[in-house]
Amino acid sequence: MSVSVSVTQAVSNLVPLAADLDKNKVTPGVLGFVVFAVMAVAVWGLMKSMTRHMGKVDFKEAPVAGVDEAGRASDPKA
Repeated sequence: MSVSVSVTQAVSNLVPLAADLDKNKVTPGVLGFVVFAVMAVAVWGLMKSMTRHMGKVDFKEAPVAGVDEAGRASDPKA
């Protein structure tokens, strides 16, 4: 019960701060740009890493016993 009371008090303390903001003057600012730039560099690095790892993957499958090259099941008794 005390958790919901403290959350309610915290939210009610933030409401007056949000009321003072002018919607025409609020911008993301430098911090928003820095966060976006860091995320963009992280995604770029992950894509380079994924491309490098995908290049190492061998997609050729080993032949399965009982199946010929055309993908038909062969009769092992024949």
